[in-house]
Amino acid sequence: MKKRIAVVALAGILAAGPAFASGYRIPEQSTNSVALSNAYVANTPGADASYYNPANMSWLEEGWHSEFSLTYINLASIEYTDNNSSARSGGSRTENFALPEFHLVSPQYNNFRFGLSLVYPYGLSKRWEASYPRMTSEEFTLKTYELNPNLSYQVTDTFSVAAGVRAIYSEGKVKSTDTLGTLGLARRDLEGSATDYGYNLAATYKPVSNLSLAATYRSKVDLEIEGDATLGIGGATVYNNRYAEVMVPAPAVLTLAAAYTFAATTVEFTYDKTYWSAYDKLDFNYDVSLLTINPTLYALFDAPGAKNWSNTDAFRIGLTHKLNTHWTVMAGFAIDKNPVPDQTLGFELPDSDAKIYSIGARYQITDTLQVGAAYLYDDKESRTVASSAPKPNGTFDNSAAHLLNIGLQYRF
Repeated sequence: MKKRIAVVALAGILAAGPAFASGYRIPEQSTNSVALSNAYVANTPGADASYYNPANMSWLEEGWHSEFSLTYINLASIEYTDNNSSARSGGSRTENFALPEFHLVSPQYNNFRFGLSLVYPYGLSKRWEASYPRMTSEEFTLKTYELNPNLSYQVTDTFSVAAGVRAIYSEGKVKSTDTLGTLGLARRDLEGSATDYGYNLAATYKPVSNLSLAATYRSKVDLEIEGDATLGIGGATVYNNRYAEVMVPAPAVLTLAAAYTFAATTVEFTYDKTYWSAYDKLDFNYDVSLLTINPTLYALFDAPGAKNWSNTDAFRIGLTHKLNTHWTVMAGFAIDKNPVPDQTLGFELPDSDAKIYSIGARYQITDTLQVGAAYLYDDKESRTVASSAPKPNGTFDNSAAHLLNIGLQYRF
């Protein structure tokens, strides 16, 4: 595949994100995590422990553990109402995605266990059809694939640690069309890809048999995208398949959790902090300055832009109840803050604070096989901002996401 970079592709796409989690994160990557609103770190009884808390791999039953699941994501159309002109108002497209996930955990060897997860931690898409939003965000699409191998070590009967490598492959696409500018049509049509690396750490302590205390940390991964860019203005192409590069941080995440089991019921409280302050500006580099080609192009696609995102907190609670030998039911709730200040909010991510609700169930078919399903609803608050063109000056409504996951867990 010919490699091309979206000058703002990854940067803008990452800023665009899925529009259903803080910034552009997609925390839910398994049946249990969807069912529990991602309050799923201290108590992780399946193969997805490899991703959510690899230290907990030490306490899984002996043998191989695996999980295959599929998450369907529906992003509702966001309605924008402009403060100054109804001609600038419009809605984004409804987006639908299907993401398969895989988790695997090995048997124990001398207190060590190996885990492997394939997940999709960031991305998705935002597309606008109205002329005003299209100036900057006709389309932003990001696909990420993370391969996450982990190794755990059980230090004592009550304490385990783990570490892993994050290998993230990203594909991005961006389009924007400015038909309102004084110099006529200004456009970009770009694609890009990159592979970048980070690490993750985890620890779990069980002071008593029914209490689990856990901490995990995912490192920041700098997505260093480079390739070619094509830009046009006034109906003419003025920068055609030439070098461009940009770096955008995928921020670090610290998670602290506690789970307590009362007979057949487990309650988990989870707190996570996402270090979005790493995204302080957006800057691009080319083989020449766009200022020497056209000042409007420079202003649109080259001038460094402040982002000044803030670190965010999320508070989650999950409830797991074993009804009988076959059925386990789950429910979750979370409060998720957004990192984007009013001053730098754009159409690529009209993010806002959210409340998250979820339910799910697992059915044990045999001693080694179970199936599950889960549903999550992410309800975003309306948000009003006041900015000058080409940024929004109005209200965003109806932002929401629906997640449906079905999964199969098999032990062999």
